[in-house]
Order: sequence, then C-alpha cells, then structure tokens
Amino acid sequence: MSTTPNLDALQRDGFVVVRNLLTPTEITHYRTIATEATTKTRTGSWPHFRTGGIWGVQHLMHPSMPGREAFAKCYFSPTILAVAEELMGVNADTTTDNEPLVMELFNLLVAPETKDFELRWHRDDVAETATAEEEISQLAAKSPGGRQSHAQYNLALCRDASLIVVPGSHRRARTDAERNADPYEPHMPNQLIVELQPGDAVFYDSNILHRGTYKHKPASGEETRLTLHGSLGLKSADADDAEKKKVRATAVLQHGVGAWVHREDAAFGLGERPEKMRANLVAMGTGEGVGFSLQG
Repeated sequence: MSTTPNLDALQRDGFVVVRNLLTPTEITHYRTIATEATTKTRTGSWPHFRTGGIWGVQHLMHPSMPGREAFAKCYFSPTILAVAEELMGVNADTTTDNEPLVMELFNLLVAPETKDFELRWHRDDVAETATAEEEISQLAAKSPGGRQSHAQYNLALCRDASLIVVPGSHRRARTDAERNADPYEPHMPNQLIVELQPGDAVFYDSNILHRGTYKHKPASGEETRLTLHGSLGLKSADADDAEKKKVRATAVLQHGVGAWVHREDAAFGLGERPEKMRANLVAMGTGEGVGFSLQG
C-alpha cells in the first residue's frame, strides 16, 4: 500500500478526487455562507467577481467579506492542508517558525444567472502558442520530479460536473488533434468530466489540459453551483529560486490579493499557522522585480 495515494494519482493522471473531505454539517454551514456571499455579489454589494454573467466570487478571505472567518477556517483546515502537503511533498513542522506553506487564493465558483458560460481548453501556465518542444520544457520545469510548488483544488458544496480534463496531458505535449481542436471542443479525445458530490474535492495539476463549463442557474432559483476554489504554495521552492519566486508571486498577486493581505485587519485570529502562511505570501510579494505592490 502506498503512503502517498493522492500524490500517486496526481502524478499519473494529473488530478485526484478526494471524497468526503467535508462532513455533512460542514457542507451545510459552508453552503449557507457561500450562498450569502454569492447573493451579495449578484446584488452589487461585493465588487470582486469573475465576469461573464458572474461565475465567480473573488477574495473570500478579504477583511471586508462577511463570513470571512468561516471561509478562512475552511481554507486553513488541517484536512485540506494535509492533502496539499502530500501533493507538494512536505511535512509541516508547526513547532517552529519554518512554515513551508504559503497562503495563496480562495475564491468561489458559481453558476451564471442568465446563460451558460465556458472556458477554453488551456493549461494555466503554458501558452497555447507554445511549440511541442516548449511545452515539454515548461511542463518539466514547473513540476520537477512530478511535484508542483503549489496545489490547487475545487471543493464542491453542491453537485459539480464542471471541470473537464484530459488525463495524463500534464506530462506531455499536446497531440495534433488537441493542438488543432476548436478552443471550446465539446468532445476532446480521451477527455473526462470530473464529477463531484457535495463535500468532494478535486486537486489537479494546473498544467493538465482542461476547461470549465458553467450551466446557468434557474431564474430566482437556489444556487446550483457553489464550489470553493483554492490554491496553496510551497515556500521552499520560492526561497531556493529567485526566478520561480517572481513567477509564482506574479501569478498569485495579479488576482488582487496583494492589495489587502498585508493589512493589520487581515489577521485571521485562528492561531499561528494561518498567520505564518499569510506572512509567507507578504514576503513572497515584496521581493525585487515581482511587478506587483502589496500596497495595491
């Protein structure tokens, strides 16, 4: 029996589904506050969202977000952090100041109100214009030895079948069929729809070939999609390589978290570990040449 089954699956397939990551009580609790955050956004009271019919709510841990402490408890939960540590190959020593994880992003993916919305086939950090040779080089550099310097996940609070992936594509260049396919190709060869039940999470390599489909919600009906989307980083990878630090800092801070994470009122009051992880993000974003200011 493997001691790292989640990492084994991630390395082999490019994604791993972790079932029942939340208890039924937690699902109900988080669904309630996620619905409140979505309603606040839909009615214009929260300005940070993904456009296209509002399909995402940004900055769930922002000091001004109602329910941010509950969202933070979810993000920093030992259960989620344990999976992330396995996938990034680290063992956290919480008895010292050497916190290996970096706080990154925590957002909410929701169903658009008026019409369906789709994302193109893509890899998060490899341009679609890259040649096959460039793809292979960049994929190897971004996850040496099969491990990434960050982990990202979708955690479903309602049934979710929005993420579509091509298993194994995180370790190879695109095939001719993939390279020449329509950006919104509905039937990519070997694609798989990742189906999640409430409380399930999918952790995935950000450079697996993937896309998202967002079915709109019924008018005036209940929210049909409430999926928490988070990412966590690895401090050691940033500290050892200045260029990697710059690239990852840019990728995270471009989402706007750098405008508030350094503020005094951004403290979570949840113990030392969340504050150490937040401090790691502040430190990551203040190096030379990052290109983003933590003052906004």
